[in-house]
This record gives sequence, structure tokens and C-alpha cells, in this order.
Amino acid sequence: MEYPIYTVLGILVIIYLFFLMLNRNKSKKRKSKKFMEDYRREDRKEKEN
Repeated sequence: MEYPIYTVLGILVIIYLFFLMLNRNKSKKRKSKKFMEDYRREDRKEKEN
């Protein structure tokens, strides 16, 4: 352990990359879902009138 600062920075980079990959996977799952699939605004407006 001649250079402890480089060891600490290396560990922080590894943790950062881990969280980056984790968040990327979660966002892909969110994007794959159909957003507001059954939402029909026009139908609701017609019923109110």
C-alpha cells in the first residue's frame, strides 16, 4: 500500500461505475413499458359533455 490515495480513488470509480450500470438497467426497464397505455382522454371529454 504505497499509494493509498490511488487505492481509494480506484474503489470510488468502481462504485461509481456499478451505480451507473444499475441506473442504466432501471431506465431501460422503464422505457420498455408502454406509458399510459390505456389512457383515453378524448373518451372522457365526450362523456362529460
